[in-house]
Amino acid sequence: MVTKPAFSKPGSQPPADLLNIHITAGSPMEKYPAKQHARNVARRLPTRSGLIYLEGMPELLFEDSDEAIKFRQKRYFLYLTGVVDIPDCFVTYSIAQDRLTLYIPPFDPNQVLWSGYPPSIGDCIFKYDIMGFHLTFQASPIYTIHHQVSRIPSRIPGKLISDQHLQPAIDDCRVYKDDYEIELLRRANAISANAHRAVLKAVQTAQTEAQLEGIFVQICISQHARTQAYDPIVGSGQNCATLHYTRNDAPLKGKQLLLIDAGAEWDGYASDVTRTYPISGKWTKEASEIYNIVDEMQKECIKKTVAGVDWKDTHLLAHRIAIKGLMALGILYNGTAEEIFQCGTSRAFFPHGLGHFLGLDTHDVEGTPDSPGWLLPSNPECMIPPDNYQLFLQPHTQRG
Repeated sequence: MVTKPAFSKPGSQPPADLLNIHITAGSPMEKYPAKQHARNVARRLPTRSGLIYLEGMPELLFEDSDEAIKFRQKRYFLYLTGVVDIPDCFVTYSIAQDRLTLYIPPFDPNQVLWSGYPPSIGDCIFKYDIMGFHLTFQASPIYTIHHQVSRIPSRIPGKLISDQHLQPAIDDCRVYKDDYEIELLRRANAISANAHRAVLKAVQTAQTEAQLEGIFVQICISQHARTQAYDPIVGSGQNCATLHYTRNDAPLKGKQLLLIDAGAEWDGYASDVTRTYPISGKWTKEASEIYNIVDEMQKECIKKTVAGVDWKDTHLLAHRIAIKGLMALGILYNGTAEEIFQCGTSRAFFPHGLGHFLGLDTHDVEGTPDSPGWLLPSNPECMIPPDNYQLFLQPHTQRG
């Protein structure tokens, strides 16, 4: 579990040790459960025989350059292998034989001087939940994803290749997170929490949004999370009201609020954390009132997020709480709460959905969840356009 300190609520004091966060796990992490993932996917395919074939991400260079583009593994391939950082691989899974095989690039002695030794087959067997086998092609289908195939050998008959079933089968499996995946998500969120707290500590002395973005990324890298799940959003003043603001270059002087929406990635798994801080260290009366509305939205939606509850109903609950709070402040009027809800007026203050699936991507695949085991960040907000400020709480990842 992750021990999570209180964040900057109106009237509260920042904790003394801003970077003190601990992770405890119920059992030690061993190998990424790739073979179990493959078995889960195979159970959702229409036959009990055949071959799953997926390609990893190749190494790519910038146009007219020998400089490599920053590598990011294909997510479907990662889900069936656990391989985060090796380019030019592919994987097969024999459904009938229950054999998962990873194919890695051949050793090139000329590259050792420049890039060091690549992982060997022995390294991969030790690190990954895979096993080798001799591939044979019989009259069984080969399941693949149509837009991610470029290297199936020409000797394989085209009639054996099926590209309709594999992607939805993996999507349905990716929705449910096993204990290993939960631990990866916890690590990503713990590091992100440390970075957010470092930003909170520096917000009163920093001069620009860029400085605070630099602090966030530096803390993540120093804790071995070198990749961000998405480009950080660090906005002050009017910039807070742009949902996907990424310029992060404005001065902080004279601004009331800072919004930071940023999350680290750990071994391919994303976090998604948003906070709003008063730059002066003190909340204004108006900001505090809006913050308290969002705080209630957050708490009540978390209570509602349990197995068997439709996520859409939780989203609508957030709108009803926002309407009640805004009516109490006199911002919404000329109608009952139900009339305002039916007219959709609250969407002007809460324009996006309450949350999204979280996993290998920040906006992860949705699949068709029908039982406990899936995760969603809760992202209530209340944006007041005339004053151009926007208040968020940190998403609390919930296991359905």
